[in-house]
Amino acid sequence: MSLYDPDNDPILDVRVLSKYFPCGTFFSSKQVHAVEDVSFAVQRGEVIALVGESGSGKTTTLRLVARLIPATCGEIIFKGCDVLKSEPRKASLDYRRKVQLIFQDPFGSLNPAHTIEHHLSRPLMIHKLAVTRQEVHDQLCNLLETVELKPASEIANRYPHQLSGGQRQRVAIARALAVQPELILADEPISMLDVSIRMGVLNLIHQLKEERGISFVYITHDLASARYIADKTAVMYAGHMVEGGTSEEIMTHPAHPYTQLLLSAVPDPRAGLKTDKNSLARGEVPSLIDPPPGCPFALRCLRVKEACHQQMPEPKTIALNHWVRCHLY
Repeated sequence: MSLYDPDNDPILDVRVLSKYFPCGTFFSSKQVHAVEDVSFAVQRGEVIALVGESGSGKTTTLRLVARLIPATCGEIIFKGCDVLKSEPRKASLDYRRKVQLIFQDPFGSLNPAHTIEHHLSRPLMIHKLAVTRQEVHDQLCNLLETVELKPASEIANRYPHQLSGGQRQRVAIARALAVQPELILADEPISMLDVSIRMGVLNLIHQLKEERGISFVYITHDLASARYIADKTAVMYAGHMVEGGTSEEIMTHPAHPYTQLLLSAVPDPRAGLKTDKNSLARGEVPSLIDPPPGCPFALRCLRVKEACHQQMPEPKTIALNHWVRCHLY
């Protein structure tokens, strides 16, 4: 029996999640430490953003939560139950209905040989949310209207290549909504869209959060969109989470040198093209194959200390709803 309390407990609680990929020859024992001891929680109706540069482990973390790849160790607690220990097919199918994934490339996630009607009707029938042809049609039109694709009957008969990038991404969102999910994992859903239509998708996510109470894990390189849409932000670097807290606190008072580096790269029209030299980093990202001990950012940090090369710092709370893993604190 689950003791999950929807009023107090997070809908998703990820604890010390790690993923190592084997590399090299068949006889090699080397591993790529893609994700290392990642922990975060998502409340019902909350958006948490995972930010960081390419290769930081954001998408791998998302795929672990979606159970597309197996975890090396750790726990994924969804509504009070550890999904990594639930093996029965029925439990797995129920989890995949409640936790949906939106991919970065909307065209790559839609089969070009089938119509939009086919893409939206399949999940309805697989999860038995609609039985008759009329029920499928009614729910399909309702989904398209929810994501503001009108006229719904005309859009349903089109193929993916007949839609714009923004329309295809809205179809992907509609497909995720078809099975009435409680958590949506969005892997950079606006990165391949024109700037002019990104705000529409972000506002749609905000609307779904407010009106339906759907929780989101939102991956992005765009710190401005994270600040706009996310309640909380977690910063990842080389497979580790190095800082986290409310989005406003992270963006206005970044504590970790890496977070400061990320924010320094955001263009500021008022400052012209000037760059703060104190925020620049040196060196390269450390190898994820047998990574060195200590903080992964130590090789690039301008404020590095001796302890940074020896021991990974523990998370320290430095303000209300703001923590950081850095020896400077």
